[in-house]
Amino acid sequence: MTMNTHYDAIIIGTGAGGGTLAYHLASSGKKILILERGKFLPREKENWSALEVYQKERYHTPEQWYDVNHKPFRPAMNYWVGGNTKVYGAALLRLRERDFEQVEHKDGISPEWPLKYRDFEPYYTQAEQLYDVHGQGGIDPTEAARNLPYPHPPVHHEPRMQELVNGLRQAGLHPFNLPLGLKLNEVDKSLGNCIHCNTCDGFPCLTQGKADAEVNCIQHIRHDANITLLSEAKVTRLHTSPSGREVSRVEAEIDGETQFFTGNIVVVACGAINSAALLLRSHNDQHPNGLANSSDQVGRNLMKHICMAMVQLNTKLNLSVYQKTIAISDFYWGESDFPYPMGLVQNTGNVLADMLPAEVPALLAPLLRLRPGAELKTVADHTVGWWLQTEDLPDPENRVRVQEDRLYLNYKPNNLEASDRLAKRWVTVLKQVDRAEHCIPFSLYPRNMIPLQSVGHQCGTCLFGEDPKTSVLDLNCRTHDVDNLYVVDGSFFPSSSAVNPTLTIIANSLRVGDHLLERLK
Repeated sequence: MTMNTHYDAIIIGTGAGGGTLAYHLASSGKKILILERGKFLPREKENWSALEVYQKERYHTPEQWYDVNHKPFRPAMNYWVGGNTKVYGAALLRLRERDFEQVEHKDGISPEWPLKYRDFEPYYTQAEQLYDVHGQGGIDPTEAARNLPYPHPPVHHEPRMQELVNGLRQAGLHPFNLPLGLKLNEVDKSLGNCIHCNTCDGFPCLTQGKADAEVNCIQHIRHDANITLLSEAKVTRLHTSPSGREVSRVEAEIDGETQFFTGNIVVVACGAINSAALLLRSHNDQHPNGLANSSDQVGRNLMKHICMAMVQLNTKLNLSVYQKTIAISDFYWGESDFPYPMGLVQNTGNVLADMLPAEVPALLAPLLRLRPGAELKTVADHTVGWWLQTEDLPDPENRVRVQEDRLYLNYKPNNLEASDRLAKRWVTVLKQVDRAEHCIPFSLYPRNMIPLQSVGHQCGTCLFGEDPKTSVLDLNCRTHDVDNLYVVDGSFFPSSSAVNPTLTIIANSLRVGDHLLERLK
């Protein structure tokens, strides 16, 4: 065992939460240790291989998790410097203002947040600037008020996408440019790393043109004198003082050796699932049910959205190189004959030939008699991908559990009627748009639900609030039970809304960072 230098702050994890927080605290001059269980994701030609990324899952962890029936599965988790942002689709949306209020859904209630949109708005603005967000205000009918415009203009729609936008408008909808975090300059491409390619959503970026937590945060601070970054350092346990009121040591495995680190402040930012698992594994006499778990809420209320991938397949050729530019929120709060929230629709990235065996629904292959080779590419060239996401509601029985050395996800989807309603409504819209293009003799709209192992939108396992009996964290994301312990990732969400959570995680990290800067003084 090795005991290492004492630090002002220790941050565990380098994703949207931890990477952003480390960047925000670096200029304080305080001595900061960043521990990341992964290494730097290699820049290699396989970054752009759909076969390697989608079929072989080259960049996902090989570890096994377990479902409620003790069945093992391989989670779509990415342990790299930069966390899951290394392969995210870079869609960076704000929660709607009403998302922070109590909302009635078909299957139950989405709870009120203890803070409101106005508390997050200035940090949303900072987050958009930090992560190079491209967008345009005033088009999305559900967007909240902005104090400043987006820092960069929206990514343009390529011709086939623009045709769809025109068709959607003719159908009475209000498509808007999906806000995207890209290092892109469409006027002068020499000023940005993004080359506007067809392997972005779900892929690592070989050119470092995607605004992720490594490229936009860690790279800028990792060589600062007050920053120590240790990769391939898996934190296994947090130890407390005899009183149980502060973390006294952080235990990590590095090169097969157990090492201990001490810090005035310890921040857990491992992602909602792994952060909860770390707290549960850190149980001791003072915290017998897991660290900071006197409320019995650690690991509970796991949310990850009800997500569905849909393919719009017809005879219309789609030559778009970068198609993920459209979003539709017209059904976000429901419609006249279904007065409950339904969710958000947005493009997926390009559907490539080598993605089809892994992504396309099982019924599509025999229907089209697909075989490896040219026919797969022909099908891919005539598709547009859509991603539908509906809010899943917090349920204390949807939870992360740790049993011996196994991590369990007990998760049963809810709010399914709203999700099904959104899917059927979207098919109706696409049929209307396709019929308007008289050159399209037929269309198919196969779809599939995203399975348990997809955890890219994980949140809610250590919710924040003012009552220690019903929440894990206070409003500054400090644990109620342990004075120097914070959790800064998607864990704090009381509800999941129906937009991608990453920008809110980043904004909250900046908000908590301001609090920590004051505390570190």
